[in-house]
Amino acid sequence: MADAPGKIESAAQTLTIRALMLGDRINPAGLEIGELVSSVPVAFRLHSGLAVIFRYGVVVLIGLLPSEQIAFIETIKPRVSGELPPYEEETAQAQICSEESAEAIPPGGPICISKFSDDRLLLIADALAKSTALARDERRVAAVFDIIEPFARDLAEKGKTPYRRKAILQLIGNALLVQQRVSGRVAIGEKPDVLWEKPELDRLYARLEDEYELKERLDALERKLTAISETANALTDIIDTRRSLRVELAIVILIVLEIVIGFFPFLTSGH
Repeated sequence: MADAPGKIESAAQTLTIRALMLGDRINPAGLEIGELVSSVPVAFRLHSGLAVIFRYGVVVLIGLLPSEQIAFIETIKPRVSGELPPYEEETAQAQICSEESAEAIPPGGPICISKFSDDRLLLIADALAKSTALARDERRVAAVFDIIEPFARDLAEKGKTPYRRKAILQLIGNALLVQQRVSGRVAIGEKPDVLWEKPELDRLYARLEDEYELKERLDALERKLTAISETANALTDIIDTRRSLRVELAIVILIVLEIVIGFFPFLTSGH
């Protein structure tokens, strides 16, 4: 991975960083749109900035003009699967601070770094991309909660259970999809590859994790996913039990009818 801070640092003392979740996946294989800066994640130097592509559907655009951002998105669109309308988006500002030891992220302020090196910008891109993906998953989980809450309320207040087993199974499916994204594709809990080469930047990434509350949001999301899964499983078990009781009752009624029909000739012959 190259590290050429001068190419970006000379352009401005403040950089705008924009993360966009374009879809479920992005395939950057074979893409050639500029100087390759990193292969994991795939990052290119474009004009006076960087474009970072994450396979789980997020691109992070650093120091690019609005027209340059639009052109890049149009170029990458054919490689996006499961495109999201509208896009999930987060932005941040990065500034040069006076010395490396002063690298910090003041509350509500810009991300302060000692220089606009590729390594540091890739760390910021990683944290912002994960935060953007988390925001989308948090919304999806909240939507599932909105659907499942009336079911649980009816069960608690009226003892009624939903008869739509398919709807409950869809809720379980949605929860599993989010869980698979968080633990598989996005891997929120894993550190970026750049830290293996530059462990001295671990403190900066820890500050980014704290700023975007990645670990806390991941823990909260996993707790919600567990609650959804357990609630949905409980509802489907109750529905299946009631169905089994109805089937058993129907079988008993059929047996009784068969017995009555079998005895009917004897009853009629006695007259």
